[in-house]
Amino acid sequence: MIFGERYLRYLIKEFMKHYHTERFHQGLGVQLIKGQPGSANDNGSNGSIVRRSRLGALLNYYHLETA
Repeated sequence: MIFGERYLRYLIKEFMKHYHTERFHQGLGVQLIKGQPGSANDNGSNGSIVRRSRLGALLNYYHLETA
């Protein structure tokens, strides 16, 4: 539930951050709008998969964290 304009603005701001920097887009060749995508082939990389979540884990972004 959205309670008030201030909370709605917060939700929109968090969604836009996710949309522009963490979400891959099929129309752009499965690339990010902003930000640096990782290597196309991470099979040989050392590191662990890390999850970043927004809005109480409604939006999640997974990336490879290198050592």
